[in-house]
Parts: sequence; C-alpha cells; structure tokens
Amino acid sequence: MIKKLLLLLMVISAGYTQPVAPVRIHYGGGGDWYGNKTTWRNILNRVKQEFNIDVATREVAYRITDAEFFQYPFAYMAGHGNIRFSDEEARLLRKYLTSGGFLFADDDYGMDASFRREMKKVFPELNFVELPFSHPIYHIYYQFNNGLPKVHEHAGGPPKGFGLIYEGRLVCFYSWNTDISDGCEDPEIHGDPAEIREQALKMAVNIFIYGLLN
Repeated sequence: MIKKLLLLLMVISAGYTQPVAPVRIHYGGGGDWYGNKTTWRNILNRVKQEFNIDVATREVAYRITDAEFFQYPFAYMAGHGNIRFSDEEARLLRKYLTSGGFLFADDDYGMDASFRREMKKVFPELNFVELPFSHPIYHIYYQFNNGLPKVHEHAGGPPKGFGLIYEGRLVCFYSWNTDISDGCEDPEIHGDPAEIREQALKMAVNIFIYGLLN
C-alpha cells in the first residue's frame, strides 16, 4: 500500500511544471481567511520529508474567481468569522470540486454557521455527513483509529470530521471542534504540546495526500 502511494505521489509531482501547493481561498464576508500563517509551511515540510516529492514551501492564495485558482487541485480555507460566497464564486467552486478539485475546510472556531450556509449555495442538494473512523482519510498514511485528534477545546467534547460526497466522491473534508490548522503552526504561536502538534501535522498530511489522490 505504501509503495503504491509513493508511486502515485511521484506521478502527481512529475505532472506539474511547478511544485505542488495548496491554494488558500481568499473569501469575502469579513472573516480572517488569511490566518494560520505558518500552518502550510510546516505541513508541506513534513510532506517533503515523508514522500520526497516536489512541494512548494507554502500555500498560494487566490479568490475563487481568479483564473489561477483552477490550477491547484487542493484548496484550503479556515477562519473564525463570517464567510460569504457570491453566486459566481459558488458556481465556480462547484465546478472546481466536481471537476476533480478537493477542499479542506478547518473551523478555527467561529466559521461553522457561515461555512455551512455558503456550502449550501455550492451544493444545495447535499448535506454534510460525519465520516466513519474507518474512512480512508484517517488511514491513507498515518493511522487515526479514533478519527480526528483533538487540538483545542473550543466547544468541548470530541472533534468531528464531516464530508460532502458528490457522486460517490468526497469533494470536501470539514474538520470541526479541534483546529488542525492551529496545531500545525510554529510551536511558540499557540504553545501546544509537542505531541498535540505531531498529531495535528500527521492528520494534515493525511488530508493533503488524500486530497491529491482522491
């Protein structure tokens, strides 16, 4: 399984004329789309260490309406505040996701209501479903037999991983009540214990690799 995974990743890497990178969604509505400034630097560094594929040093950022947005197969968004998609952004995000793109959304604590509302514009016919712990996203490289690791307390209780599944394919993974992004930041930013940061990084690597291969 691991050898097959490495081969697929090498093929993906070879297919790009530039290093593989996620695209951060610059969304409207006033929310802090720009947060978690060191998150992807650390995730991509771990991906490079583990798989030795050509990845960028950090993410890029574009609006959904930017032509460059569609050049990246893996999209990311996070934040604490309001999210707003225009009708055109909702239409284009649907096109992106139904054409092979993947979205990882991470609730920093405060974006849940607006994110769910706006994704209903994108997929009015779909509802988020909680993914079982047996789902491949929890096992594609690192093993998470109990689902998402808990990083920050937020609402209390267990974290949950939700998905939007379009025609049998997971097109959006939404992590809630944990804050994987904060857990992947430089250690001095949030002061999270080393073991918590390690679990967050491992989960983020799983999500990224799953998104590229899915």
